[in-house]
Amino acid sequence: MTLRIRQARLDDLGTICRFRLQRTTWLAARGSDQWTRQGRGLPIEIFARSVAQAIGNGETWMAEVDGEPAGTITVNDRADEGLWSPGELADAVIVHFAIVDLRFAGQRVGQALLAHAGSVAREKHRGWVRLDAWTTNKDLHAYYGRAGFRLVRIAGPEATGPSRALFERPTASWVPKRSTALADLLESARRLG
Repeated sequence: MTLRIRQARLDDLGTICRFRLQRTTWLAARGSDQWTRQGRGLPIEIFARSVAQAIGNGETWMAEVDGEPAGTITVNDRADEGLWSPGELADAVIVHFAIVDLRFAGQRVGQALLAHAGSVAREKHRGWVRLDAWTTNKDLHAYYGRAGFRLVRIAGPEATGPSRALFERPTASWVPKRSTALADLLESARRLG
């Protein structure tokens, strides 16, 4: 399996909307109101406009497995009002619209997309990757916990949207540890040089 993450293009918008509709149906079959109109989720038309704008801004990526679209993520520095403080936003990138095609569930595509958000945060010299998750979706909360995120808080009444469970992960937690052999070699070179 070859997984690649690339910048999304406007011609990916239909695929991204398909991912969202697919997951909404899947979630509803499991009793979740995530992304539904009843649950106060964005109607697909507004979702499509938001994603199209993010694609235009260079904020959306696609994961491909063996050349097939497998997932998407949007990463920027904006969040809905009332979720994060200005200080929390200043040192973070914010994840939006992270969705994996059901055909690729369980193949670590979501983990790769979140790690990509970590690399975006490093490039922007931000210390945190933050996101808001659907408040009532406890399975999603557990997923983010397994992905190394910690629940910071449930946003208060000033946040009016349905995604008020706030999670974060330090950017540095994605930085690979140097091997001992490499560290020893670098130290030896430093001493000789």
